[in-house]
Amino acid sequence: MGEQLISESITPITGQVDERRITIGAPLLPTRFIWRGVEYSVAEVLESWKETSPCRHGSGERYVRKHWFRVRTAGNEEMKIYFERQPRSGRQRKQRWWLYTLREGVTGKLPKIT
Repeated sequence: MGEQLISESITPITGQVDERRITIGAPLLPTRFIWRGVEYSVAEVLESWKETSPCRHGSGERYVRKHWFRVRTAGNEEMKIYFERQPRSGRQRKQRWWLYTLREGVTGKLPKIT
């Protein structure tokens, strides 16, 4: 079973966070979110990591750009989602959570965009 690249924004359901995963400076992982009109619940965090890059102003420091999570949902889907610390553009400033990949063969049919 391979992963399918999705690279689409997801909408966290506010007020639903995993308080056990609170870490200073890290985003609060939503326990529920909506993708393509379907609600998903995070049942388990399988892995988490950070993506860093050099300072854009040449100071030599490294900054966290993304927080990644590999999760299993209540419906047994395996997904990689990430949080962007800085929005891509002004128009996308509210789109900070993204579904990157979906484990192929686990979910069956993908929800359609409506």
